[in-house]
Amino acid sequence: MAAVLHAVFGALQKGRHDPWLSRGAIDGCYAAIAAPFAVFVVPWPAPHLWPILAGAWAIHVVYKLLQASSYSYGAYTVVYPVVRGTGPFFAVIGAWLIFGEVFTPAQWLGVGVLMSGILGLAFYNFLRLERQRETLGLALGLAVLTGMFVAFYTTYDAYGIRAAADPFTFLAWFFLIDGLAFPVIAALRRRRMAEPPALGPLLLRGLSGAVVAFVSFGGIMLATRLDKVGEAAVLRETSTVFAALIGWVFLGDSVGPRRLALMGLIAGGAVIVEMGG
Repeated sequence: MAAVLHAVFGALQKGRHDPWLSRGAIDGCYAAIAAPFAVFVVPWPAPHLWPILAGAWAIHVVYKLLQASSYSYGAYTVVYPVVRGTGPFFAVIGAWLIFGEVFTPAQWLGVGVLMSGILGLAFYNFLRLERQRETLGLALGLAVLTGMFVAFYTTYDAYGIRAAADPFTFLAWFFLIDGLAFPVIAALRRRRMAEPPALGPLLLRGLSGAVVAFVSFGGIMLATRLDKVGEAAVLRETSTVFAALIGWVFLGDSVGPRRLALMGLIAGGAVIVEMGG
């Protein structure tokens, strides 16, 4: 479920609005929705949880800055697979270092198959690219860094949600504090635009993205509390398949036999990881 909705989330951020403004609208909406739950519904965080939440806030701010920058310089169908393709490799290593999780040889084979499918999809999309070629090198570098931070926040958030007595305390306060920075960045960016977009459609996109984010980011955090972090991270990266389908249906991209075969590799790699455990 997190994989499907993460692809939707990425498309919402990369859609017709500036990705920085879209992210600011989404973050502001999910902070506003989370605030009453954090303050009045869930138990308040224990003292040891506040520095953990502060660390999560810092990691996610850097991640979102890198992600928005990569979307600004590169095509979504190329950048998104690179981000998601590098993420699982780093996440599996992080899960080993922090939680002592060890993948079997069969599971590493699955990771390799999944990553080859994802990065192959990015390369195939690159060959068909008609715009933003001149800035693609910078976009790909930012995408790899973003993938590293995907792994970083996945393992760190797993540590944080496991440290909380009530997982919904961590989730409510995470969404509240995580949504504070980007609305300010987006407002400053909008103010500098010669023709800023209307607020109504932007806020509607933010509200839609907020609902998606609760299930997508909240879902993967709960999954890492319930089971192995590395396996959850790998399964989440099947979002690339759904991103390709979104690109085909809504963004006008074509899906031929080669892309279908690459999607099959991604799905097959995820199955190998699960069956090989």
